[in-house]
Amino acid sequence: MSVWCLALFLLCCTMNCMGLSAPSALYQRNKYNNSFRLTRSTRSQVQQLLREYKEHQLGNKHFEDRSQLLKELPLLSIDFNKWLQLTDSERLHAAFLDMQAYWSMLEWKRNQLEREEKGYPVAASVVQSIKHIQLDLRDLMSQVRSQMRYMKIAIKLTSPTVRPQLIPESSNKTVWDSRVEGYIILRDLDRYLTKLARDFLLLASKTQS
Repeated sequence: MSVWCLALFLLCCTMNCMGLSAPSALYQRNKYNNSFRLTRSTRSQVQQLLREYKEHQLGNKHFEDRSQLLKELPLLSIDFNKWLQLTDSERLHAAFLDMQAYWSMLEWKRNQLEREEKGYPVAASVVQSIKHIQLDLRDLMSQVRSQMRYMKIAIKLTSPTVRPQLIPESSNKTVWDSRVEGYIILRDLDRYLTKLARDFLLLASKTQS
């Protein structure tokens, strides 16, 4: 974690010490900074919802489980040097697809919670909070798409940095298993938004000449 922080600190120092190369660079920098702020705000909402979800859905506000994963979610681990060497096109394209995957998983889980509401008590605020987070993710996707169009980057169907989007099929999972899946989605989304915020900081720093 200290390596990431040091790298971002040096990038920010470079950004502050160098002047804008052109009006277009200022435009891009402002766009990336806006996306960074929205990402940070969205992450705060996710963290708040995660606390609420653990308390109301899992019955334990201190619940933690780092061992379980969902193959439908984007990969979070990436080598630091490989992360630095990603081109702007690769970074934006991966961000768009990753957010799309999380939005889809939230949609799937929200619909599932709404269907289960008759049989099991579900806090209405949890479902509503998921909707708000989805709206923010959609705004972020729109901002990234706008930057991709500005840079003439085409959206491809596949990317080496993400896994294919697959909505889990219905099975004989227990209610507990289903609720833990919701926890995993929010847990990984929290971690992903931290990474996304770093991406936008790095992109903003590269708008300097």
